[in-house]
Amino acid sequence: MAKAVGVGGIFLKAQDPAALSAWYASHLGIPTQDGGVLAFDGPESTGMTILSHFPKDSDYFGDPGQQCMVNFRVDDMDALLAQLAAAGVRIDPKREDHEYGRFAWIWDIEGNRIELWQPPKAE
Repeated sequence: MAKAVGVGGIFLKAQDPAALSAWYASHLGIPTQDGGVLAFDGPESTGMTILSHFPKDSDYFGDPGQQCMVNFRVDDMDALLAQLAAAGVRIDPKREDHEYGRFAWIWDIEGNRIELWQPPKAE
């Protein structure tokens, strides 16, 4: 059975993303990379966990009222999406493939948009 294998990231809307990232770096010691993305190696053996801040008016989370979105790292995107579709889960038809992995989106039963991420296979 395909499954989520960890949290890939947590995304928060912010009035000032750079200032909020700096606060997390300063007060919690989370290193900043790539212009404000906070990244630290987590306990997961399959990759790092990301904490990133988006502009307050971002539409990346779908519904403008949704203030955050969880990103789950998955082991087999195609198999998981097939399972979710068979279970009647609402799935966004949009997909993205990047050098840093594959992405898809679903909604939970309360309408929260969730991002799924399959990191690239290690060589």
